[in-house]
Amino acid sequence: LPKDFPQLQNDTFLRAARGEETEHVPVWCMRQAGRYLPEFRESRAGKDFFETCQTPAACCELTLQPLRRFPFDAAIIFSDILVVPQAMGMDVQMVAGKGPTFPEPLKEPEDLQRLRVKVDVGKELGYVFKAITLTRHKIEGKVPLIGFTGAPWTLMSYMIEGGGSNTHSKAKRWLYRHPEASHMLLRMLTDVIVEYLLGQVAAGAQALQVFESHAGILGPVEFKEFALPYLRDIARRVKDKLKEAGQDVPMIVFAKDGHYALEDLSQSHYEVVGLDWTIDPQSARERTGGKVSLQGNMDPCALYAPKERISDIVKKMLEGFGTRAYIANLGHGLYPDMDPESVGAFVEAVHTHSRQMIKQK
Repeated sequence: LPKDFPQLQNDTFLRAARGEETEHVPVWCMRQAGRYLPEFRESRAGKDFFETCQTPAACCELTLQPLRRFPFDAAIIFSDILVVPQAMGMDVQMVAGKGPTFPEPLKEPEDLQRLRVKVDVGKELGYVFKAITLTRHKIEGKVPLIGFTGAPWTLMSYMIEGGGSNTHSKAKRWLYRHPEASHMLLRMLTDVIVEYLLGQVAAGAQALQVFESHAGILGPVEFKEFALPYLRDIARRVKDKLKEAGQDVPMIVFAKDGHYALEDLSQSHYEVVGLDWTIDPQSARERTGGKVSLQGNMDPCALYAPKERISDIVKKMLEGFGTRAYIANLGHGLYPDMDPESVGAFVEAVHTHSRQMIKQK
């Protein structure tokens, strides 16, 4: 097991995740390692996307780039949610102008036989673990490192749709027409994800985020049947295993557009519930009843506003959430055409306003 990691100097993010008091509200951005940075585009130029994911040194460099520019309170390992379907034996390619593509998606339940029944996570996804360990050393304890995974339903929808989709009707057709096969696939994914997250913690991840990016495609009834039980299962199984080892790593669940599930998500063994920008901060606080910390949820497009306007938007957001048990973030990832200086203004506004608010308490 890797150890001798440098001492953590800024644990604000971890404390906020656990609902403890902090001197300022911690902040990081989804997709903070990304195409909005010229140095990212330069590093990635001419290289295959998944090849980059499989190169620990490259992942480490891309993870550290935003920290050189901005005083973020956390880093998230550079990787992709689709490495899990790859580990299960599916071919995924990143196609320019089109995004991730499965040349042979799952069409009917018998296609499940093509998937690996037992996935040796260390063998298939060891490159992610190596990237985490390397990055933990190179980050030199500046901030905590977050590991992540896609959630079962979100991965299932990609595996059936074969890529991005507006309606996700092929994947949803499975839920209505083949519920047993759907549950079988979701269970297979859950088993791999649990091992994958535990491997990330063993490699050095200090927090974990589960991305249910396609929550909003489901209604409340389907979400309760095909997404929520697996999200709960993941958190419970990961926590039980970590407890045996005397470890405790905060977990974040981010179910985009899953407003209807806020109450349920706040009782699903995650310390933090991530929110997209369509949820009102104050009502999110009320509906989660102080059971969890909240993360989010500025509209990423607010970063197109002038800098002073960004500051006002952040202040309002902080007033809505309050400064305790709160991690500032965007309500989704950064877009490639965003100005890095606006990201800097966002981070600075969170730190400045929250420090003042905490002092005045």
